Amino acid sequence: MIGFKIPFNKASLEGDEIANVLKAFSDMHVAGDGGFTRQCHELLQAAIGAPKALLTTSCTHALEMAALLLDIQPGDEVIAPSFTFVSTVNAFVLRGARPVFVDIRPDTLNLDERQIEAKLTAKTRAIVPVHYAGVGCEMDLICRLASARGIAIVEDNAHGLFGSYKGRKLGSFGQFSTLSFHETKNITCGEGGALIINDSKFVERAEIIREKGTNRSQFFRGQVDKYGWVDVGSSYLPSEVLAAFLVAQLEVSESIQRRRHGAWSRYQTELQSWADGLGVGLPFVPAEADHPAHMFYLLMPTLAQRQAFIAHMWEARIVTPFHYVPLHTSLMGRKLGYVEGDCPITESVSDRLVRLPLYASISSEDQSKVIEQVLAFRG
Repeated sequence: MIGFKIPFNKASLEGDEIANVLKAFSDMHVAGDGGFTRQCHELLQAAIGAPKALLTTSCTHALEMAALLLDIQPGDEVIAPSFTFVSTVNAFVLRGARPVFVDIRPDTLNLDERQIEAKLTAKTRAIVPVHYAGVGCEMDLICRLASARGIAIVEDNAHGLFGSYKGRKLGSFGQFSTLSFHETKNITCGEGGALIINDSKFVERAEIIREKGTNRSQFFRGQVDKYGWVDVGSSYLPSEVLAAFLVAQLEVSESIQRRRHGAWSRYQTELQSWADGLGVGLPFVPAEADHPAHMFYLLMPTLAQRQAFIAHMWEARIVTPFHYVPLHTSLMGRKLGYVEGDCPITESVSDRLVRLPLYASISSEDQSKVIEQVLAFRG
């Protein structure tokens, strides 16, 4: 935030972003699906081990594409956590589906896989696990439940690029997964996303939906002599300018990730004793998970202490925001029939969680100031 010593997040130039953008203009190709877009697709496919990646204008639009590809219809049900960004469920609600909210685990803050089976019905079409903070959900059980009933999995992997679960990359478990390249994410182009397709049978239709319902991609590959309207769709292609920026970030992702992990680990090491003394929770990462250092949060004992902490940090001109307001207690959630108490762990966590500044370019000096102020807070 402008005027603050230390913002919560700061996007940074990491490589050839500006040079790439200028090249896109000099090549006179700034619309979507040019050479930089193809490079992004190849880099993402290699990073996740997926047969197909398609850049989109946002993670929201990638989720909307997944809902279209699954032919979600009015009356269908989709399992999802309430502790998530609204796009996770909005993409399916737009098709007429009802979100069926499952509470989160108290340790990882992920969808509680043990509660899913009781929520499944004949109307369930998809399970949408959200890898919160880039820590993988318990995908073994989720995959077994989905496979046994012919239910699709759409991983909301907005936080989890480069994370893994039991050695397997996040985003590779479901028929689809989605990524975000918003400015708050590890890899960014300001606004952007991607749909990862792990089942090749969906690739052709995905290209059509992404190109406004036309077979334009086939035309440019010489597979048809002209293109036309063949299916439903919308305009989900990002500008080549954004793809040019994104390529540069992806190419130096190892450097970005190394610095983020360094900052994340420093918080964990230097705040552990303070947290233990005040009963503050720090992020929990199971042994089977390899996280991408997307977020470092604190779980304060009470809402009052969380609010006091934010005010304390604000006074020091350090931005420490809270996170999601539960979807089931929102206005839309109440319209769908949900009430307070339906997801008690979600409600408790939402009241108590606060996030610390974490970005690749955070300096050692600035992080020292953050840590100093955190340690000065005594509740």
